[in-house]
Amino acid sequence: MARILFVMTGADHWTLADGTKHPTGYWAEEFLAPYRALKEAGHEVVVATPGGVVPTVDRYSLRPEFNGGVEGAAIATAAVEKAAELRSPIRLEDVAVSDFAAVFYPGGHGPMQDLSDDARSAEILTEALRSEKPLAAVCHGVAALVATERSPGGSPFARYRVTGFTKAEEVQTGLADKASWLLQDRLVAMGVDFSEGEPWAPHVVVDRNLITGQNPASSSQVAVELTKALG
Repeated sequence: MARILFVMTGADHWTLADGTKHPTGYWAEEFLAPYRALKEAGHEVVVATPGGVVPTVDRYSLRPEFNGGVEGAAIATAAVEKAAELRSPIRLEDVAVSDFAAVFYPGGHGPMQDLSDDARSAEILTEALRSEKPLAAVCHGVAALVATERSPGGSPFARYRVTGFTKAEEVQTGLADKASWLLQDRLVAMGVDFSEGEPWAPHVVVDRNLITGQNPASSSQVAVELTKALG
């Protein structure tokens, strides 16, 4: 059994360009799909957030239309409430990467608010990448990579093949014109080789020990790749 670190947003909103606070947090499917897969494989999951705050689920992600109907929404809601790891996160500031076999970043718009500018998260990402441990992120969880662009010599993720929530998908959420920045633009600007799949369709990119997924529909495949990488 391996210990897997889930680095999750501590934010419950995303501040838009006009100062409006858009309610958000983590996206349920992006936590639950990898969480279930790893637990079923016998691994231990440890959640860490900035300051050790209990992460907030984006209530929108629990709606029936994102969970295959009313029954699916009820199952997702119950699963989130049952996951004890969510209720007792450790402080991100206290994390030792050496204590974990792999690191995973779920999405939701929350990481755009805090993890995209978190220096300790940037250190964890850099250490995990260089240690060759499996390192995975999905959707807006990939925004955490933006915090590494201040590294001496530039981001260690430059020239890696990466995917994440696309500009086209953000346009379809209705938030692109309201955002102060877009994930795809920032990733391209920091030098990654951005891979864009069809909007809302599963799309996963594996480059060395880095695994990234484009959107919520990619969560299950990210889980498969992460589980495979753990051996």
